[in-house]
Amino acid sequence: MTTNLDADGGQLQPLRKAMLRWPAVPVWAPLLLLVAASILMRHLVAANTDVSWLLIAGERWLDGQRLYSEIMETNPPMAVLVYVPAILIARGIGVPAELVLEVLLFMAIASSLAVSMLMLRDSAALAPRQRWPLALVTFGILAVLPAQCFGQREHIAVIELVPVLAVLALRIHRETPPLWASAVAGAGLGLALCFKPHFALAMLCVLGVVAVHLRSARLLLAPENLIAALLVSLYSLCTLLLFPEFFSDMWPVLRDVYSIGMPLPTMMTKPAIPLYVLTLVATLLLKRSSGVTPTLMLLLSASAAFLMVYLLQRKGWPYHSYPMLAFALVGFFYAVTAAPSVQAGAPARRGLATWVVCAALLVPALVWFNRALDARFLQPAIARLGIAHPTIMVVSGDPGIPHPLTRAVGGVWASREQCLLASSYEEFARDSGADAHVLARLDPYTERERRWLADDIRRSRPSIVLVDNLTGDWGQWLHASPELDRLMQSYRRTETVQDIDIYVREPE
Repeated sequence: MTTNLDADGGQLQPLRKAMLRWPAVPVWAPLLLLVAASILMRHLVAANTDVSWLLIAGERWLDGQRLYSEIMETNPPMAVLVYVPAILIARGIGVPAELVLEVLLFMAIASSLAVSMLMLRDSAALAPRQRWPLALVTFGILAVLPAQCFGQREHIAVIELVPVLAVLALRIHRETPPLWASAVAGAGLGLALCFKPHFALAMLCVLGVVAVHLRSARLLLAPENLIAALLVSLYSLCTLLLFPEFFSDMWPVLRDVYSIGMPLPTMMTKPAIPLYVLTLVATLLLKRSSGVTPTLMLLLSASAAFLMVYLLQRKGWPYHSYPMLAFALVGFFYAVTAAPSVQAGAPARRGLATWVVCAALLVPALVWFNRALDARFLQPAIARLGIAHPTIMVVSGDPGIPHPLTRAVGGVWASREQCLLASSYEEFARDSGADAHVLARLDPYTERERRWLADDIRRSRPSIVLVDNLTGDWGQWLHASPELDRLMQSYRRTETVQDIDIYVREPE
């Protein structure tokens, strides 16, 4: 990229001489800043709720407990297995699993981007002047933007899918990727699809768009797709043979309980939707004069496909929207790096306007991905109890209360569930005006959950029980059960912090 440094009458000559003397400084400085920002982000935001729980589930599975019978997790086994390498390494070197997981994810981000840029090195899919700026921006989107969603399955899936999009960018420009690139892309695609069936639907849509553009269905039989299909088939077979309880015990819960979600009008009011629309509009405005290139069409197709997945899941959680917004933002910055505003002689005000739009998109997205219940305010109260490695039980339908709090205080989680899932869905259904048929369908699951909670209290004899009256009236729910009410007579309420009652087991 050429820059008109003499446009100011020579006032930038000293800066030009400095850049020529230390050419590595302007190139690597943004990357170092992004790395520092990503590390700082990990210390500023709370650990992710689901990641913390899935680390507990992985540790229990490694210790011999059965997934879906002794460990109740609603997702397919890959949701737990993906964290097992971090747990094993952490046990081997004696450090927290969270730290190992963060290091592994940073390594995965760097590897994914390096491999993708290598694939596109000599391709028409990405102009030479775009490669380094777009790589930097993508690093920021993968390492900084996720905020509290860092390490979620959607986050990991996007990291795995970046090489897939690089290979598809080659193919959409009628370029043949090398076999090693197809192998890497196929492995990433296969692993990403193992997280959720919804991801397969999204990627099929993306492949369909590329096939239509090329006017050839042969793309579906490309090596990377065959590799991915093989991995997903092997994973499905292993799930059937090694985790049969997922189908026998968990599938009815997914069908009758977890399938309850928000209506579409409510989903459309979530911040993810206007953020997506604004990003799409800004991207198209940037390309209104030159038109949408095949690479940009690929990125926008991926974001639109994952928008569909976000709406289909009907939960409205920030991490569900991460793939659609991540790919949309990569598409926006692809348009920015290709726009005339970054070329020689462009008016300064146009560049300033671009930066303003960038900030207007990234800052709200960062706030959205950091939206979560942070229960760290309970740590001082638990510390005051003076119990080393307490066994903790939380009566709540919000998983943000017990996780990552339990691991943060060095505690042991006492329940087989992440939270009171069925009861929380029943409360949501009642508040949403669900009909009697839906509520009757939920009754057996909520009653079973009460029995499970009573069994877990008797078995684990937790030293601390937290009763959440902050996100719902769980104290009333608890005492509505004579059995649970009787078990709680062995506990004494010591303190209430922000409507969360802290109970400690009385000495016997």
